Amino acid sequence: MPELPEVETVCRGLRPVLEGRRLSRVEQRRPDLRFPFPPNLPKRLEGRRITRIARRAKYILMHLEPAGAEKEAEEGVLLCHLGMSGRMTLCAPPFAPFDKHDHLVLETEDGGQVRFNDARRFGFVDLFPASAMDAHPMLKDLGPEPLGNAFNGPALAAALKGKRTPIKAALLDQRVVAGLGNIYVCEALFDAQLSPRRLAYTVQGARADRLAAAVRAVLLRAIEAGGSSLRDYVQASGELGYFQHQWSVYGKEGEPCPRCEPDDAAKTPCRIARIVQSGRSTFYCGRTQR
Repeated sequence: MPELPEVETVCRGLRPVLEGRRLSRVEQRRPDLRFPFPPNLPKRLEGRRITRIARRAKYILMHLEPAGAEKEAEEGVLLCHLGMSGRMTLCAPPFAPFDKHDHLVLETEDGGQVRFNDARRFGFVDLFPASAMDAHPMLKDLGPEPLGNAFNGPALAAALKGKRTPIKAALLDQRVVAGLGNIYVCEALFDAQLSPRRLAYTVQGARADRLAAAVRAVLLRAIEAGGSSLRDYVQASGELGYFQHQWSVYGKEGEPCPRCEPDDAAKTPCRIARIVQSGRSTFYCGRTQR
């Protein structure tokens, strides 16, 4: 599933094409994805200008000018979630034929086109008034953004206080911190030299400071590299991300740890280990992550 850096990369790719543009045509090419599309979605979007594209956790938020000219008309938000295999692709005329997995098409007044393609159909789209955003069921319980000012060591320590789950599971809880997924939690724990098995409540003080800094650093490196390129992920421009070439531990079971030196006369290197936690693979260095 695309994680925060991939979604941020998509948002950055969409902004030059969609921000400030009016939607001249919207085509919905099936009734549902993970959930049904909002009723009358094309009619409710056509003619409206996208004023801003933002990200909250792993959600793309397209802010729309009010529908109609009435003073009481309210701004809207088009929420898009990429699910397991969703992608936003940019097209310019002459447009290529639709792929069978192109499910929603947004065309702008100046000839740009964005297609929401989702082969597995685990993504979804919603449309709601901007005033309802904080109460939206997908957004209301999210924790702080890991790249925002509200996320730091003390805030993380407070969120983890009393939690007796492993720190790996706690960081995947979107109520603790928003937008983290399996890849970047593994990488951040490696950077912070914390074991994924460590109980979350013990991550306080200097440990929490170190982990919060590692989370931020890993995400920023991934965004700078364009997001991680898994099998189903492409950037909005169609280019692949390259952060997987910078992974320290994720997917590297049995490979030498990049941090450790050989520890005996035979020069046996420390190897990256893999365990399964809550049904998901965790990769870590058993020597330095405590």
